[in-house]
Amino acid sequence: MRGLDMSLDLGALVPPVVLIVFNRPNLTRTVFDAVSQVRPTSLFVIADGARNGKPGEEELCRQVRTVCSQVDWPCEVHTNFSDSNLGCRDRVVSGLDWVFSLVEEAIILEDDCLPDPSFFPYCRELLDRYRGDPRISMISGTNMVEKDLKTDYSYFFCQLGYIWGWATWRSAWQRYDRNLARWPEVKQSALLDEIFENPESVAYWSRTFDQMHTGTGVNTWDFQWIYTTLINNALTIVPSVNLISNIGFGPDATHTTTPSAVQWFRKSRGMEFPLKHPPALIPLRAMDSIMQGTLFQPAFRQRIVSRLRRLSSGRQGEARSAGTR
Repeated sequence: MRGLDMSLDLGALVPPVVLIVFNRPNLTRTVFDAVSQVRPTSLFVIADGARNGKPGEEELCRQVRTVCSQVDWPCEVHTNFSDSNLGCRDRVVSGLDWVFSLVEEAIILEDDCLPDPSFFPYCRELLDRYRGDPRISMISGTNMVEKDLKTDYSYFFCQLGYIWGWATWRSAWQRYDRNLARWPEVKQSALLDEIFENPESVAYWSRTFDQMHTGTGVNTWDFQWIYTTLINNALTIVPSVNLISNIGFGPDATHTTTPSAVQWFRKSRGMEFPLKHPPALIPLRAMDSIMQGTLFQPAFRQRIVSRLRRLSSGRQGEARSAGTR
């Protein structure tokens, strides 16, 4: 973390931290240890309950909660433990509703999102900088387009973004629309065509939002968060380097269980300080297109990346030719 004064009490500089946990004590321990290194003065723990018919899960949930109770630094600890299993969507949404009823802003980590230490001061500075600005929906710690990114700044703006390690404000979370109440009208007005230039992306998100609106889709909460960001014409901040390692791939994960999901893993590396801020709140459309494919449409991503590389190669050729005139 070049440029950051490590003699400072980082705990006093870290906003409230939220840990969302379930049934994986080993992963929870790893992420909890990372949080303990920065010693936040306020910690919120959201835990789901064991599922019926899952032998041994109740014990695993107990172990996870024990891990999260081992706070050995000055810290105000708040817990919200469910006695029953609410599922991914209802547990996260009800938990964050609870958090933001108590605090104005927070950093949010799930049990498989391992942060680089620089993630915390990065979030803190940007929470301060963009507080009260409705144009910003969240601050992400994950960058999965780093090799395609060309920027001189510490972060960029986009319309999509990732929720593997993120931060936001109460004012942004209060806009969260878990039922996509206005989606039928948005769909009828073809407003997604004004957001995504690619028809495949429009079709993908239309199907996804149909499912979320009718309750027939995956039991998750994050698609609704993306929808909320899009319909409010808000932006996500993405770091220029990846600050989160997702360590949760495997058979005990809820969603990232398949071998193909391993392609989503990215190692983290530290952010340099002081942060260099972009001069304008303009989303990088090319990065949005690549992110669209990274998690949602892999074949689409490959076409976009190939196109960008061809364009880049063409521009370099033009520059070389100009230099010989």
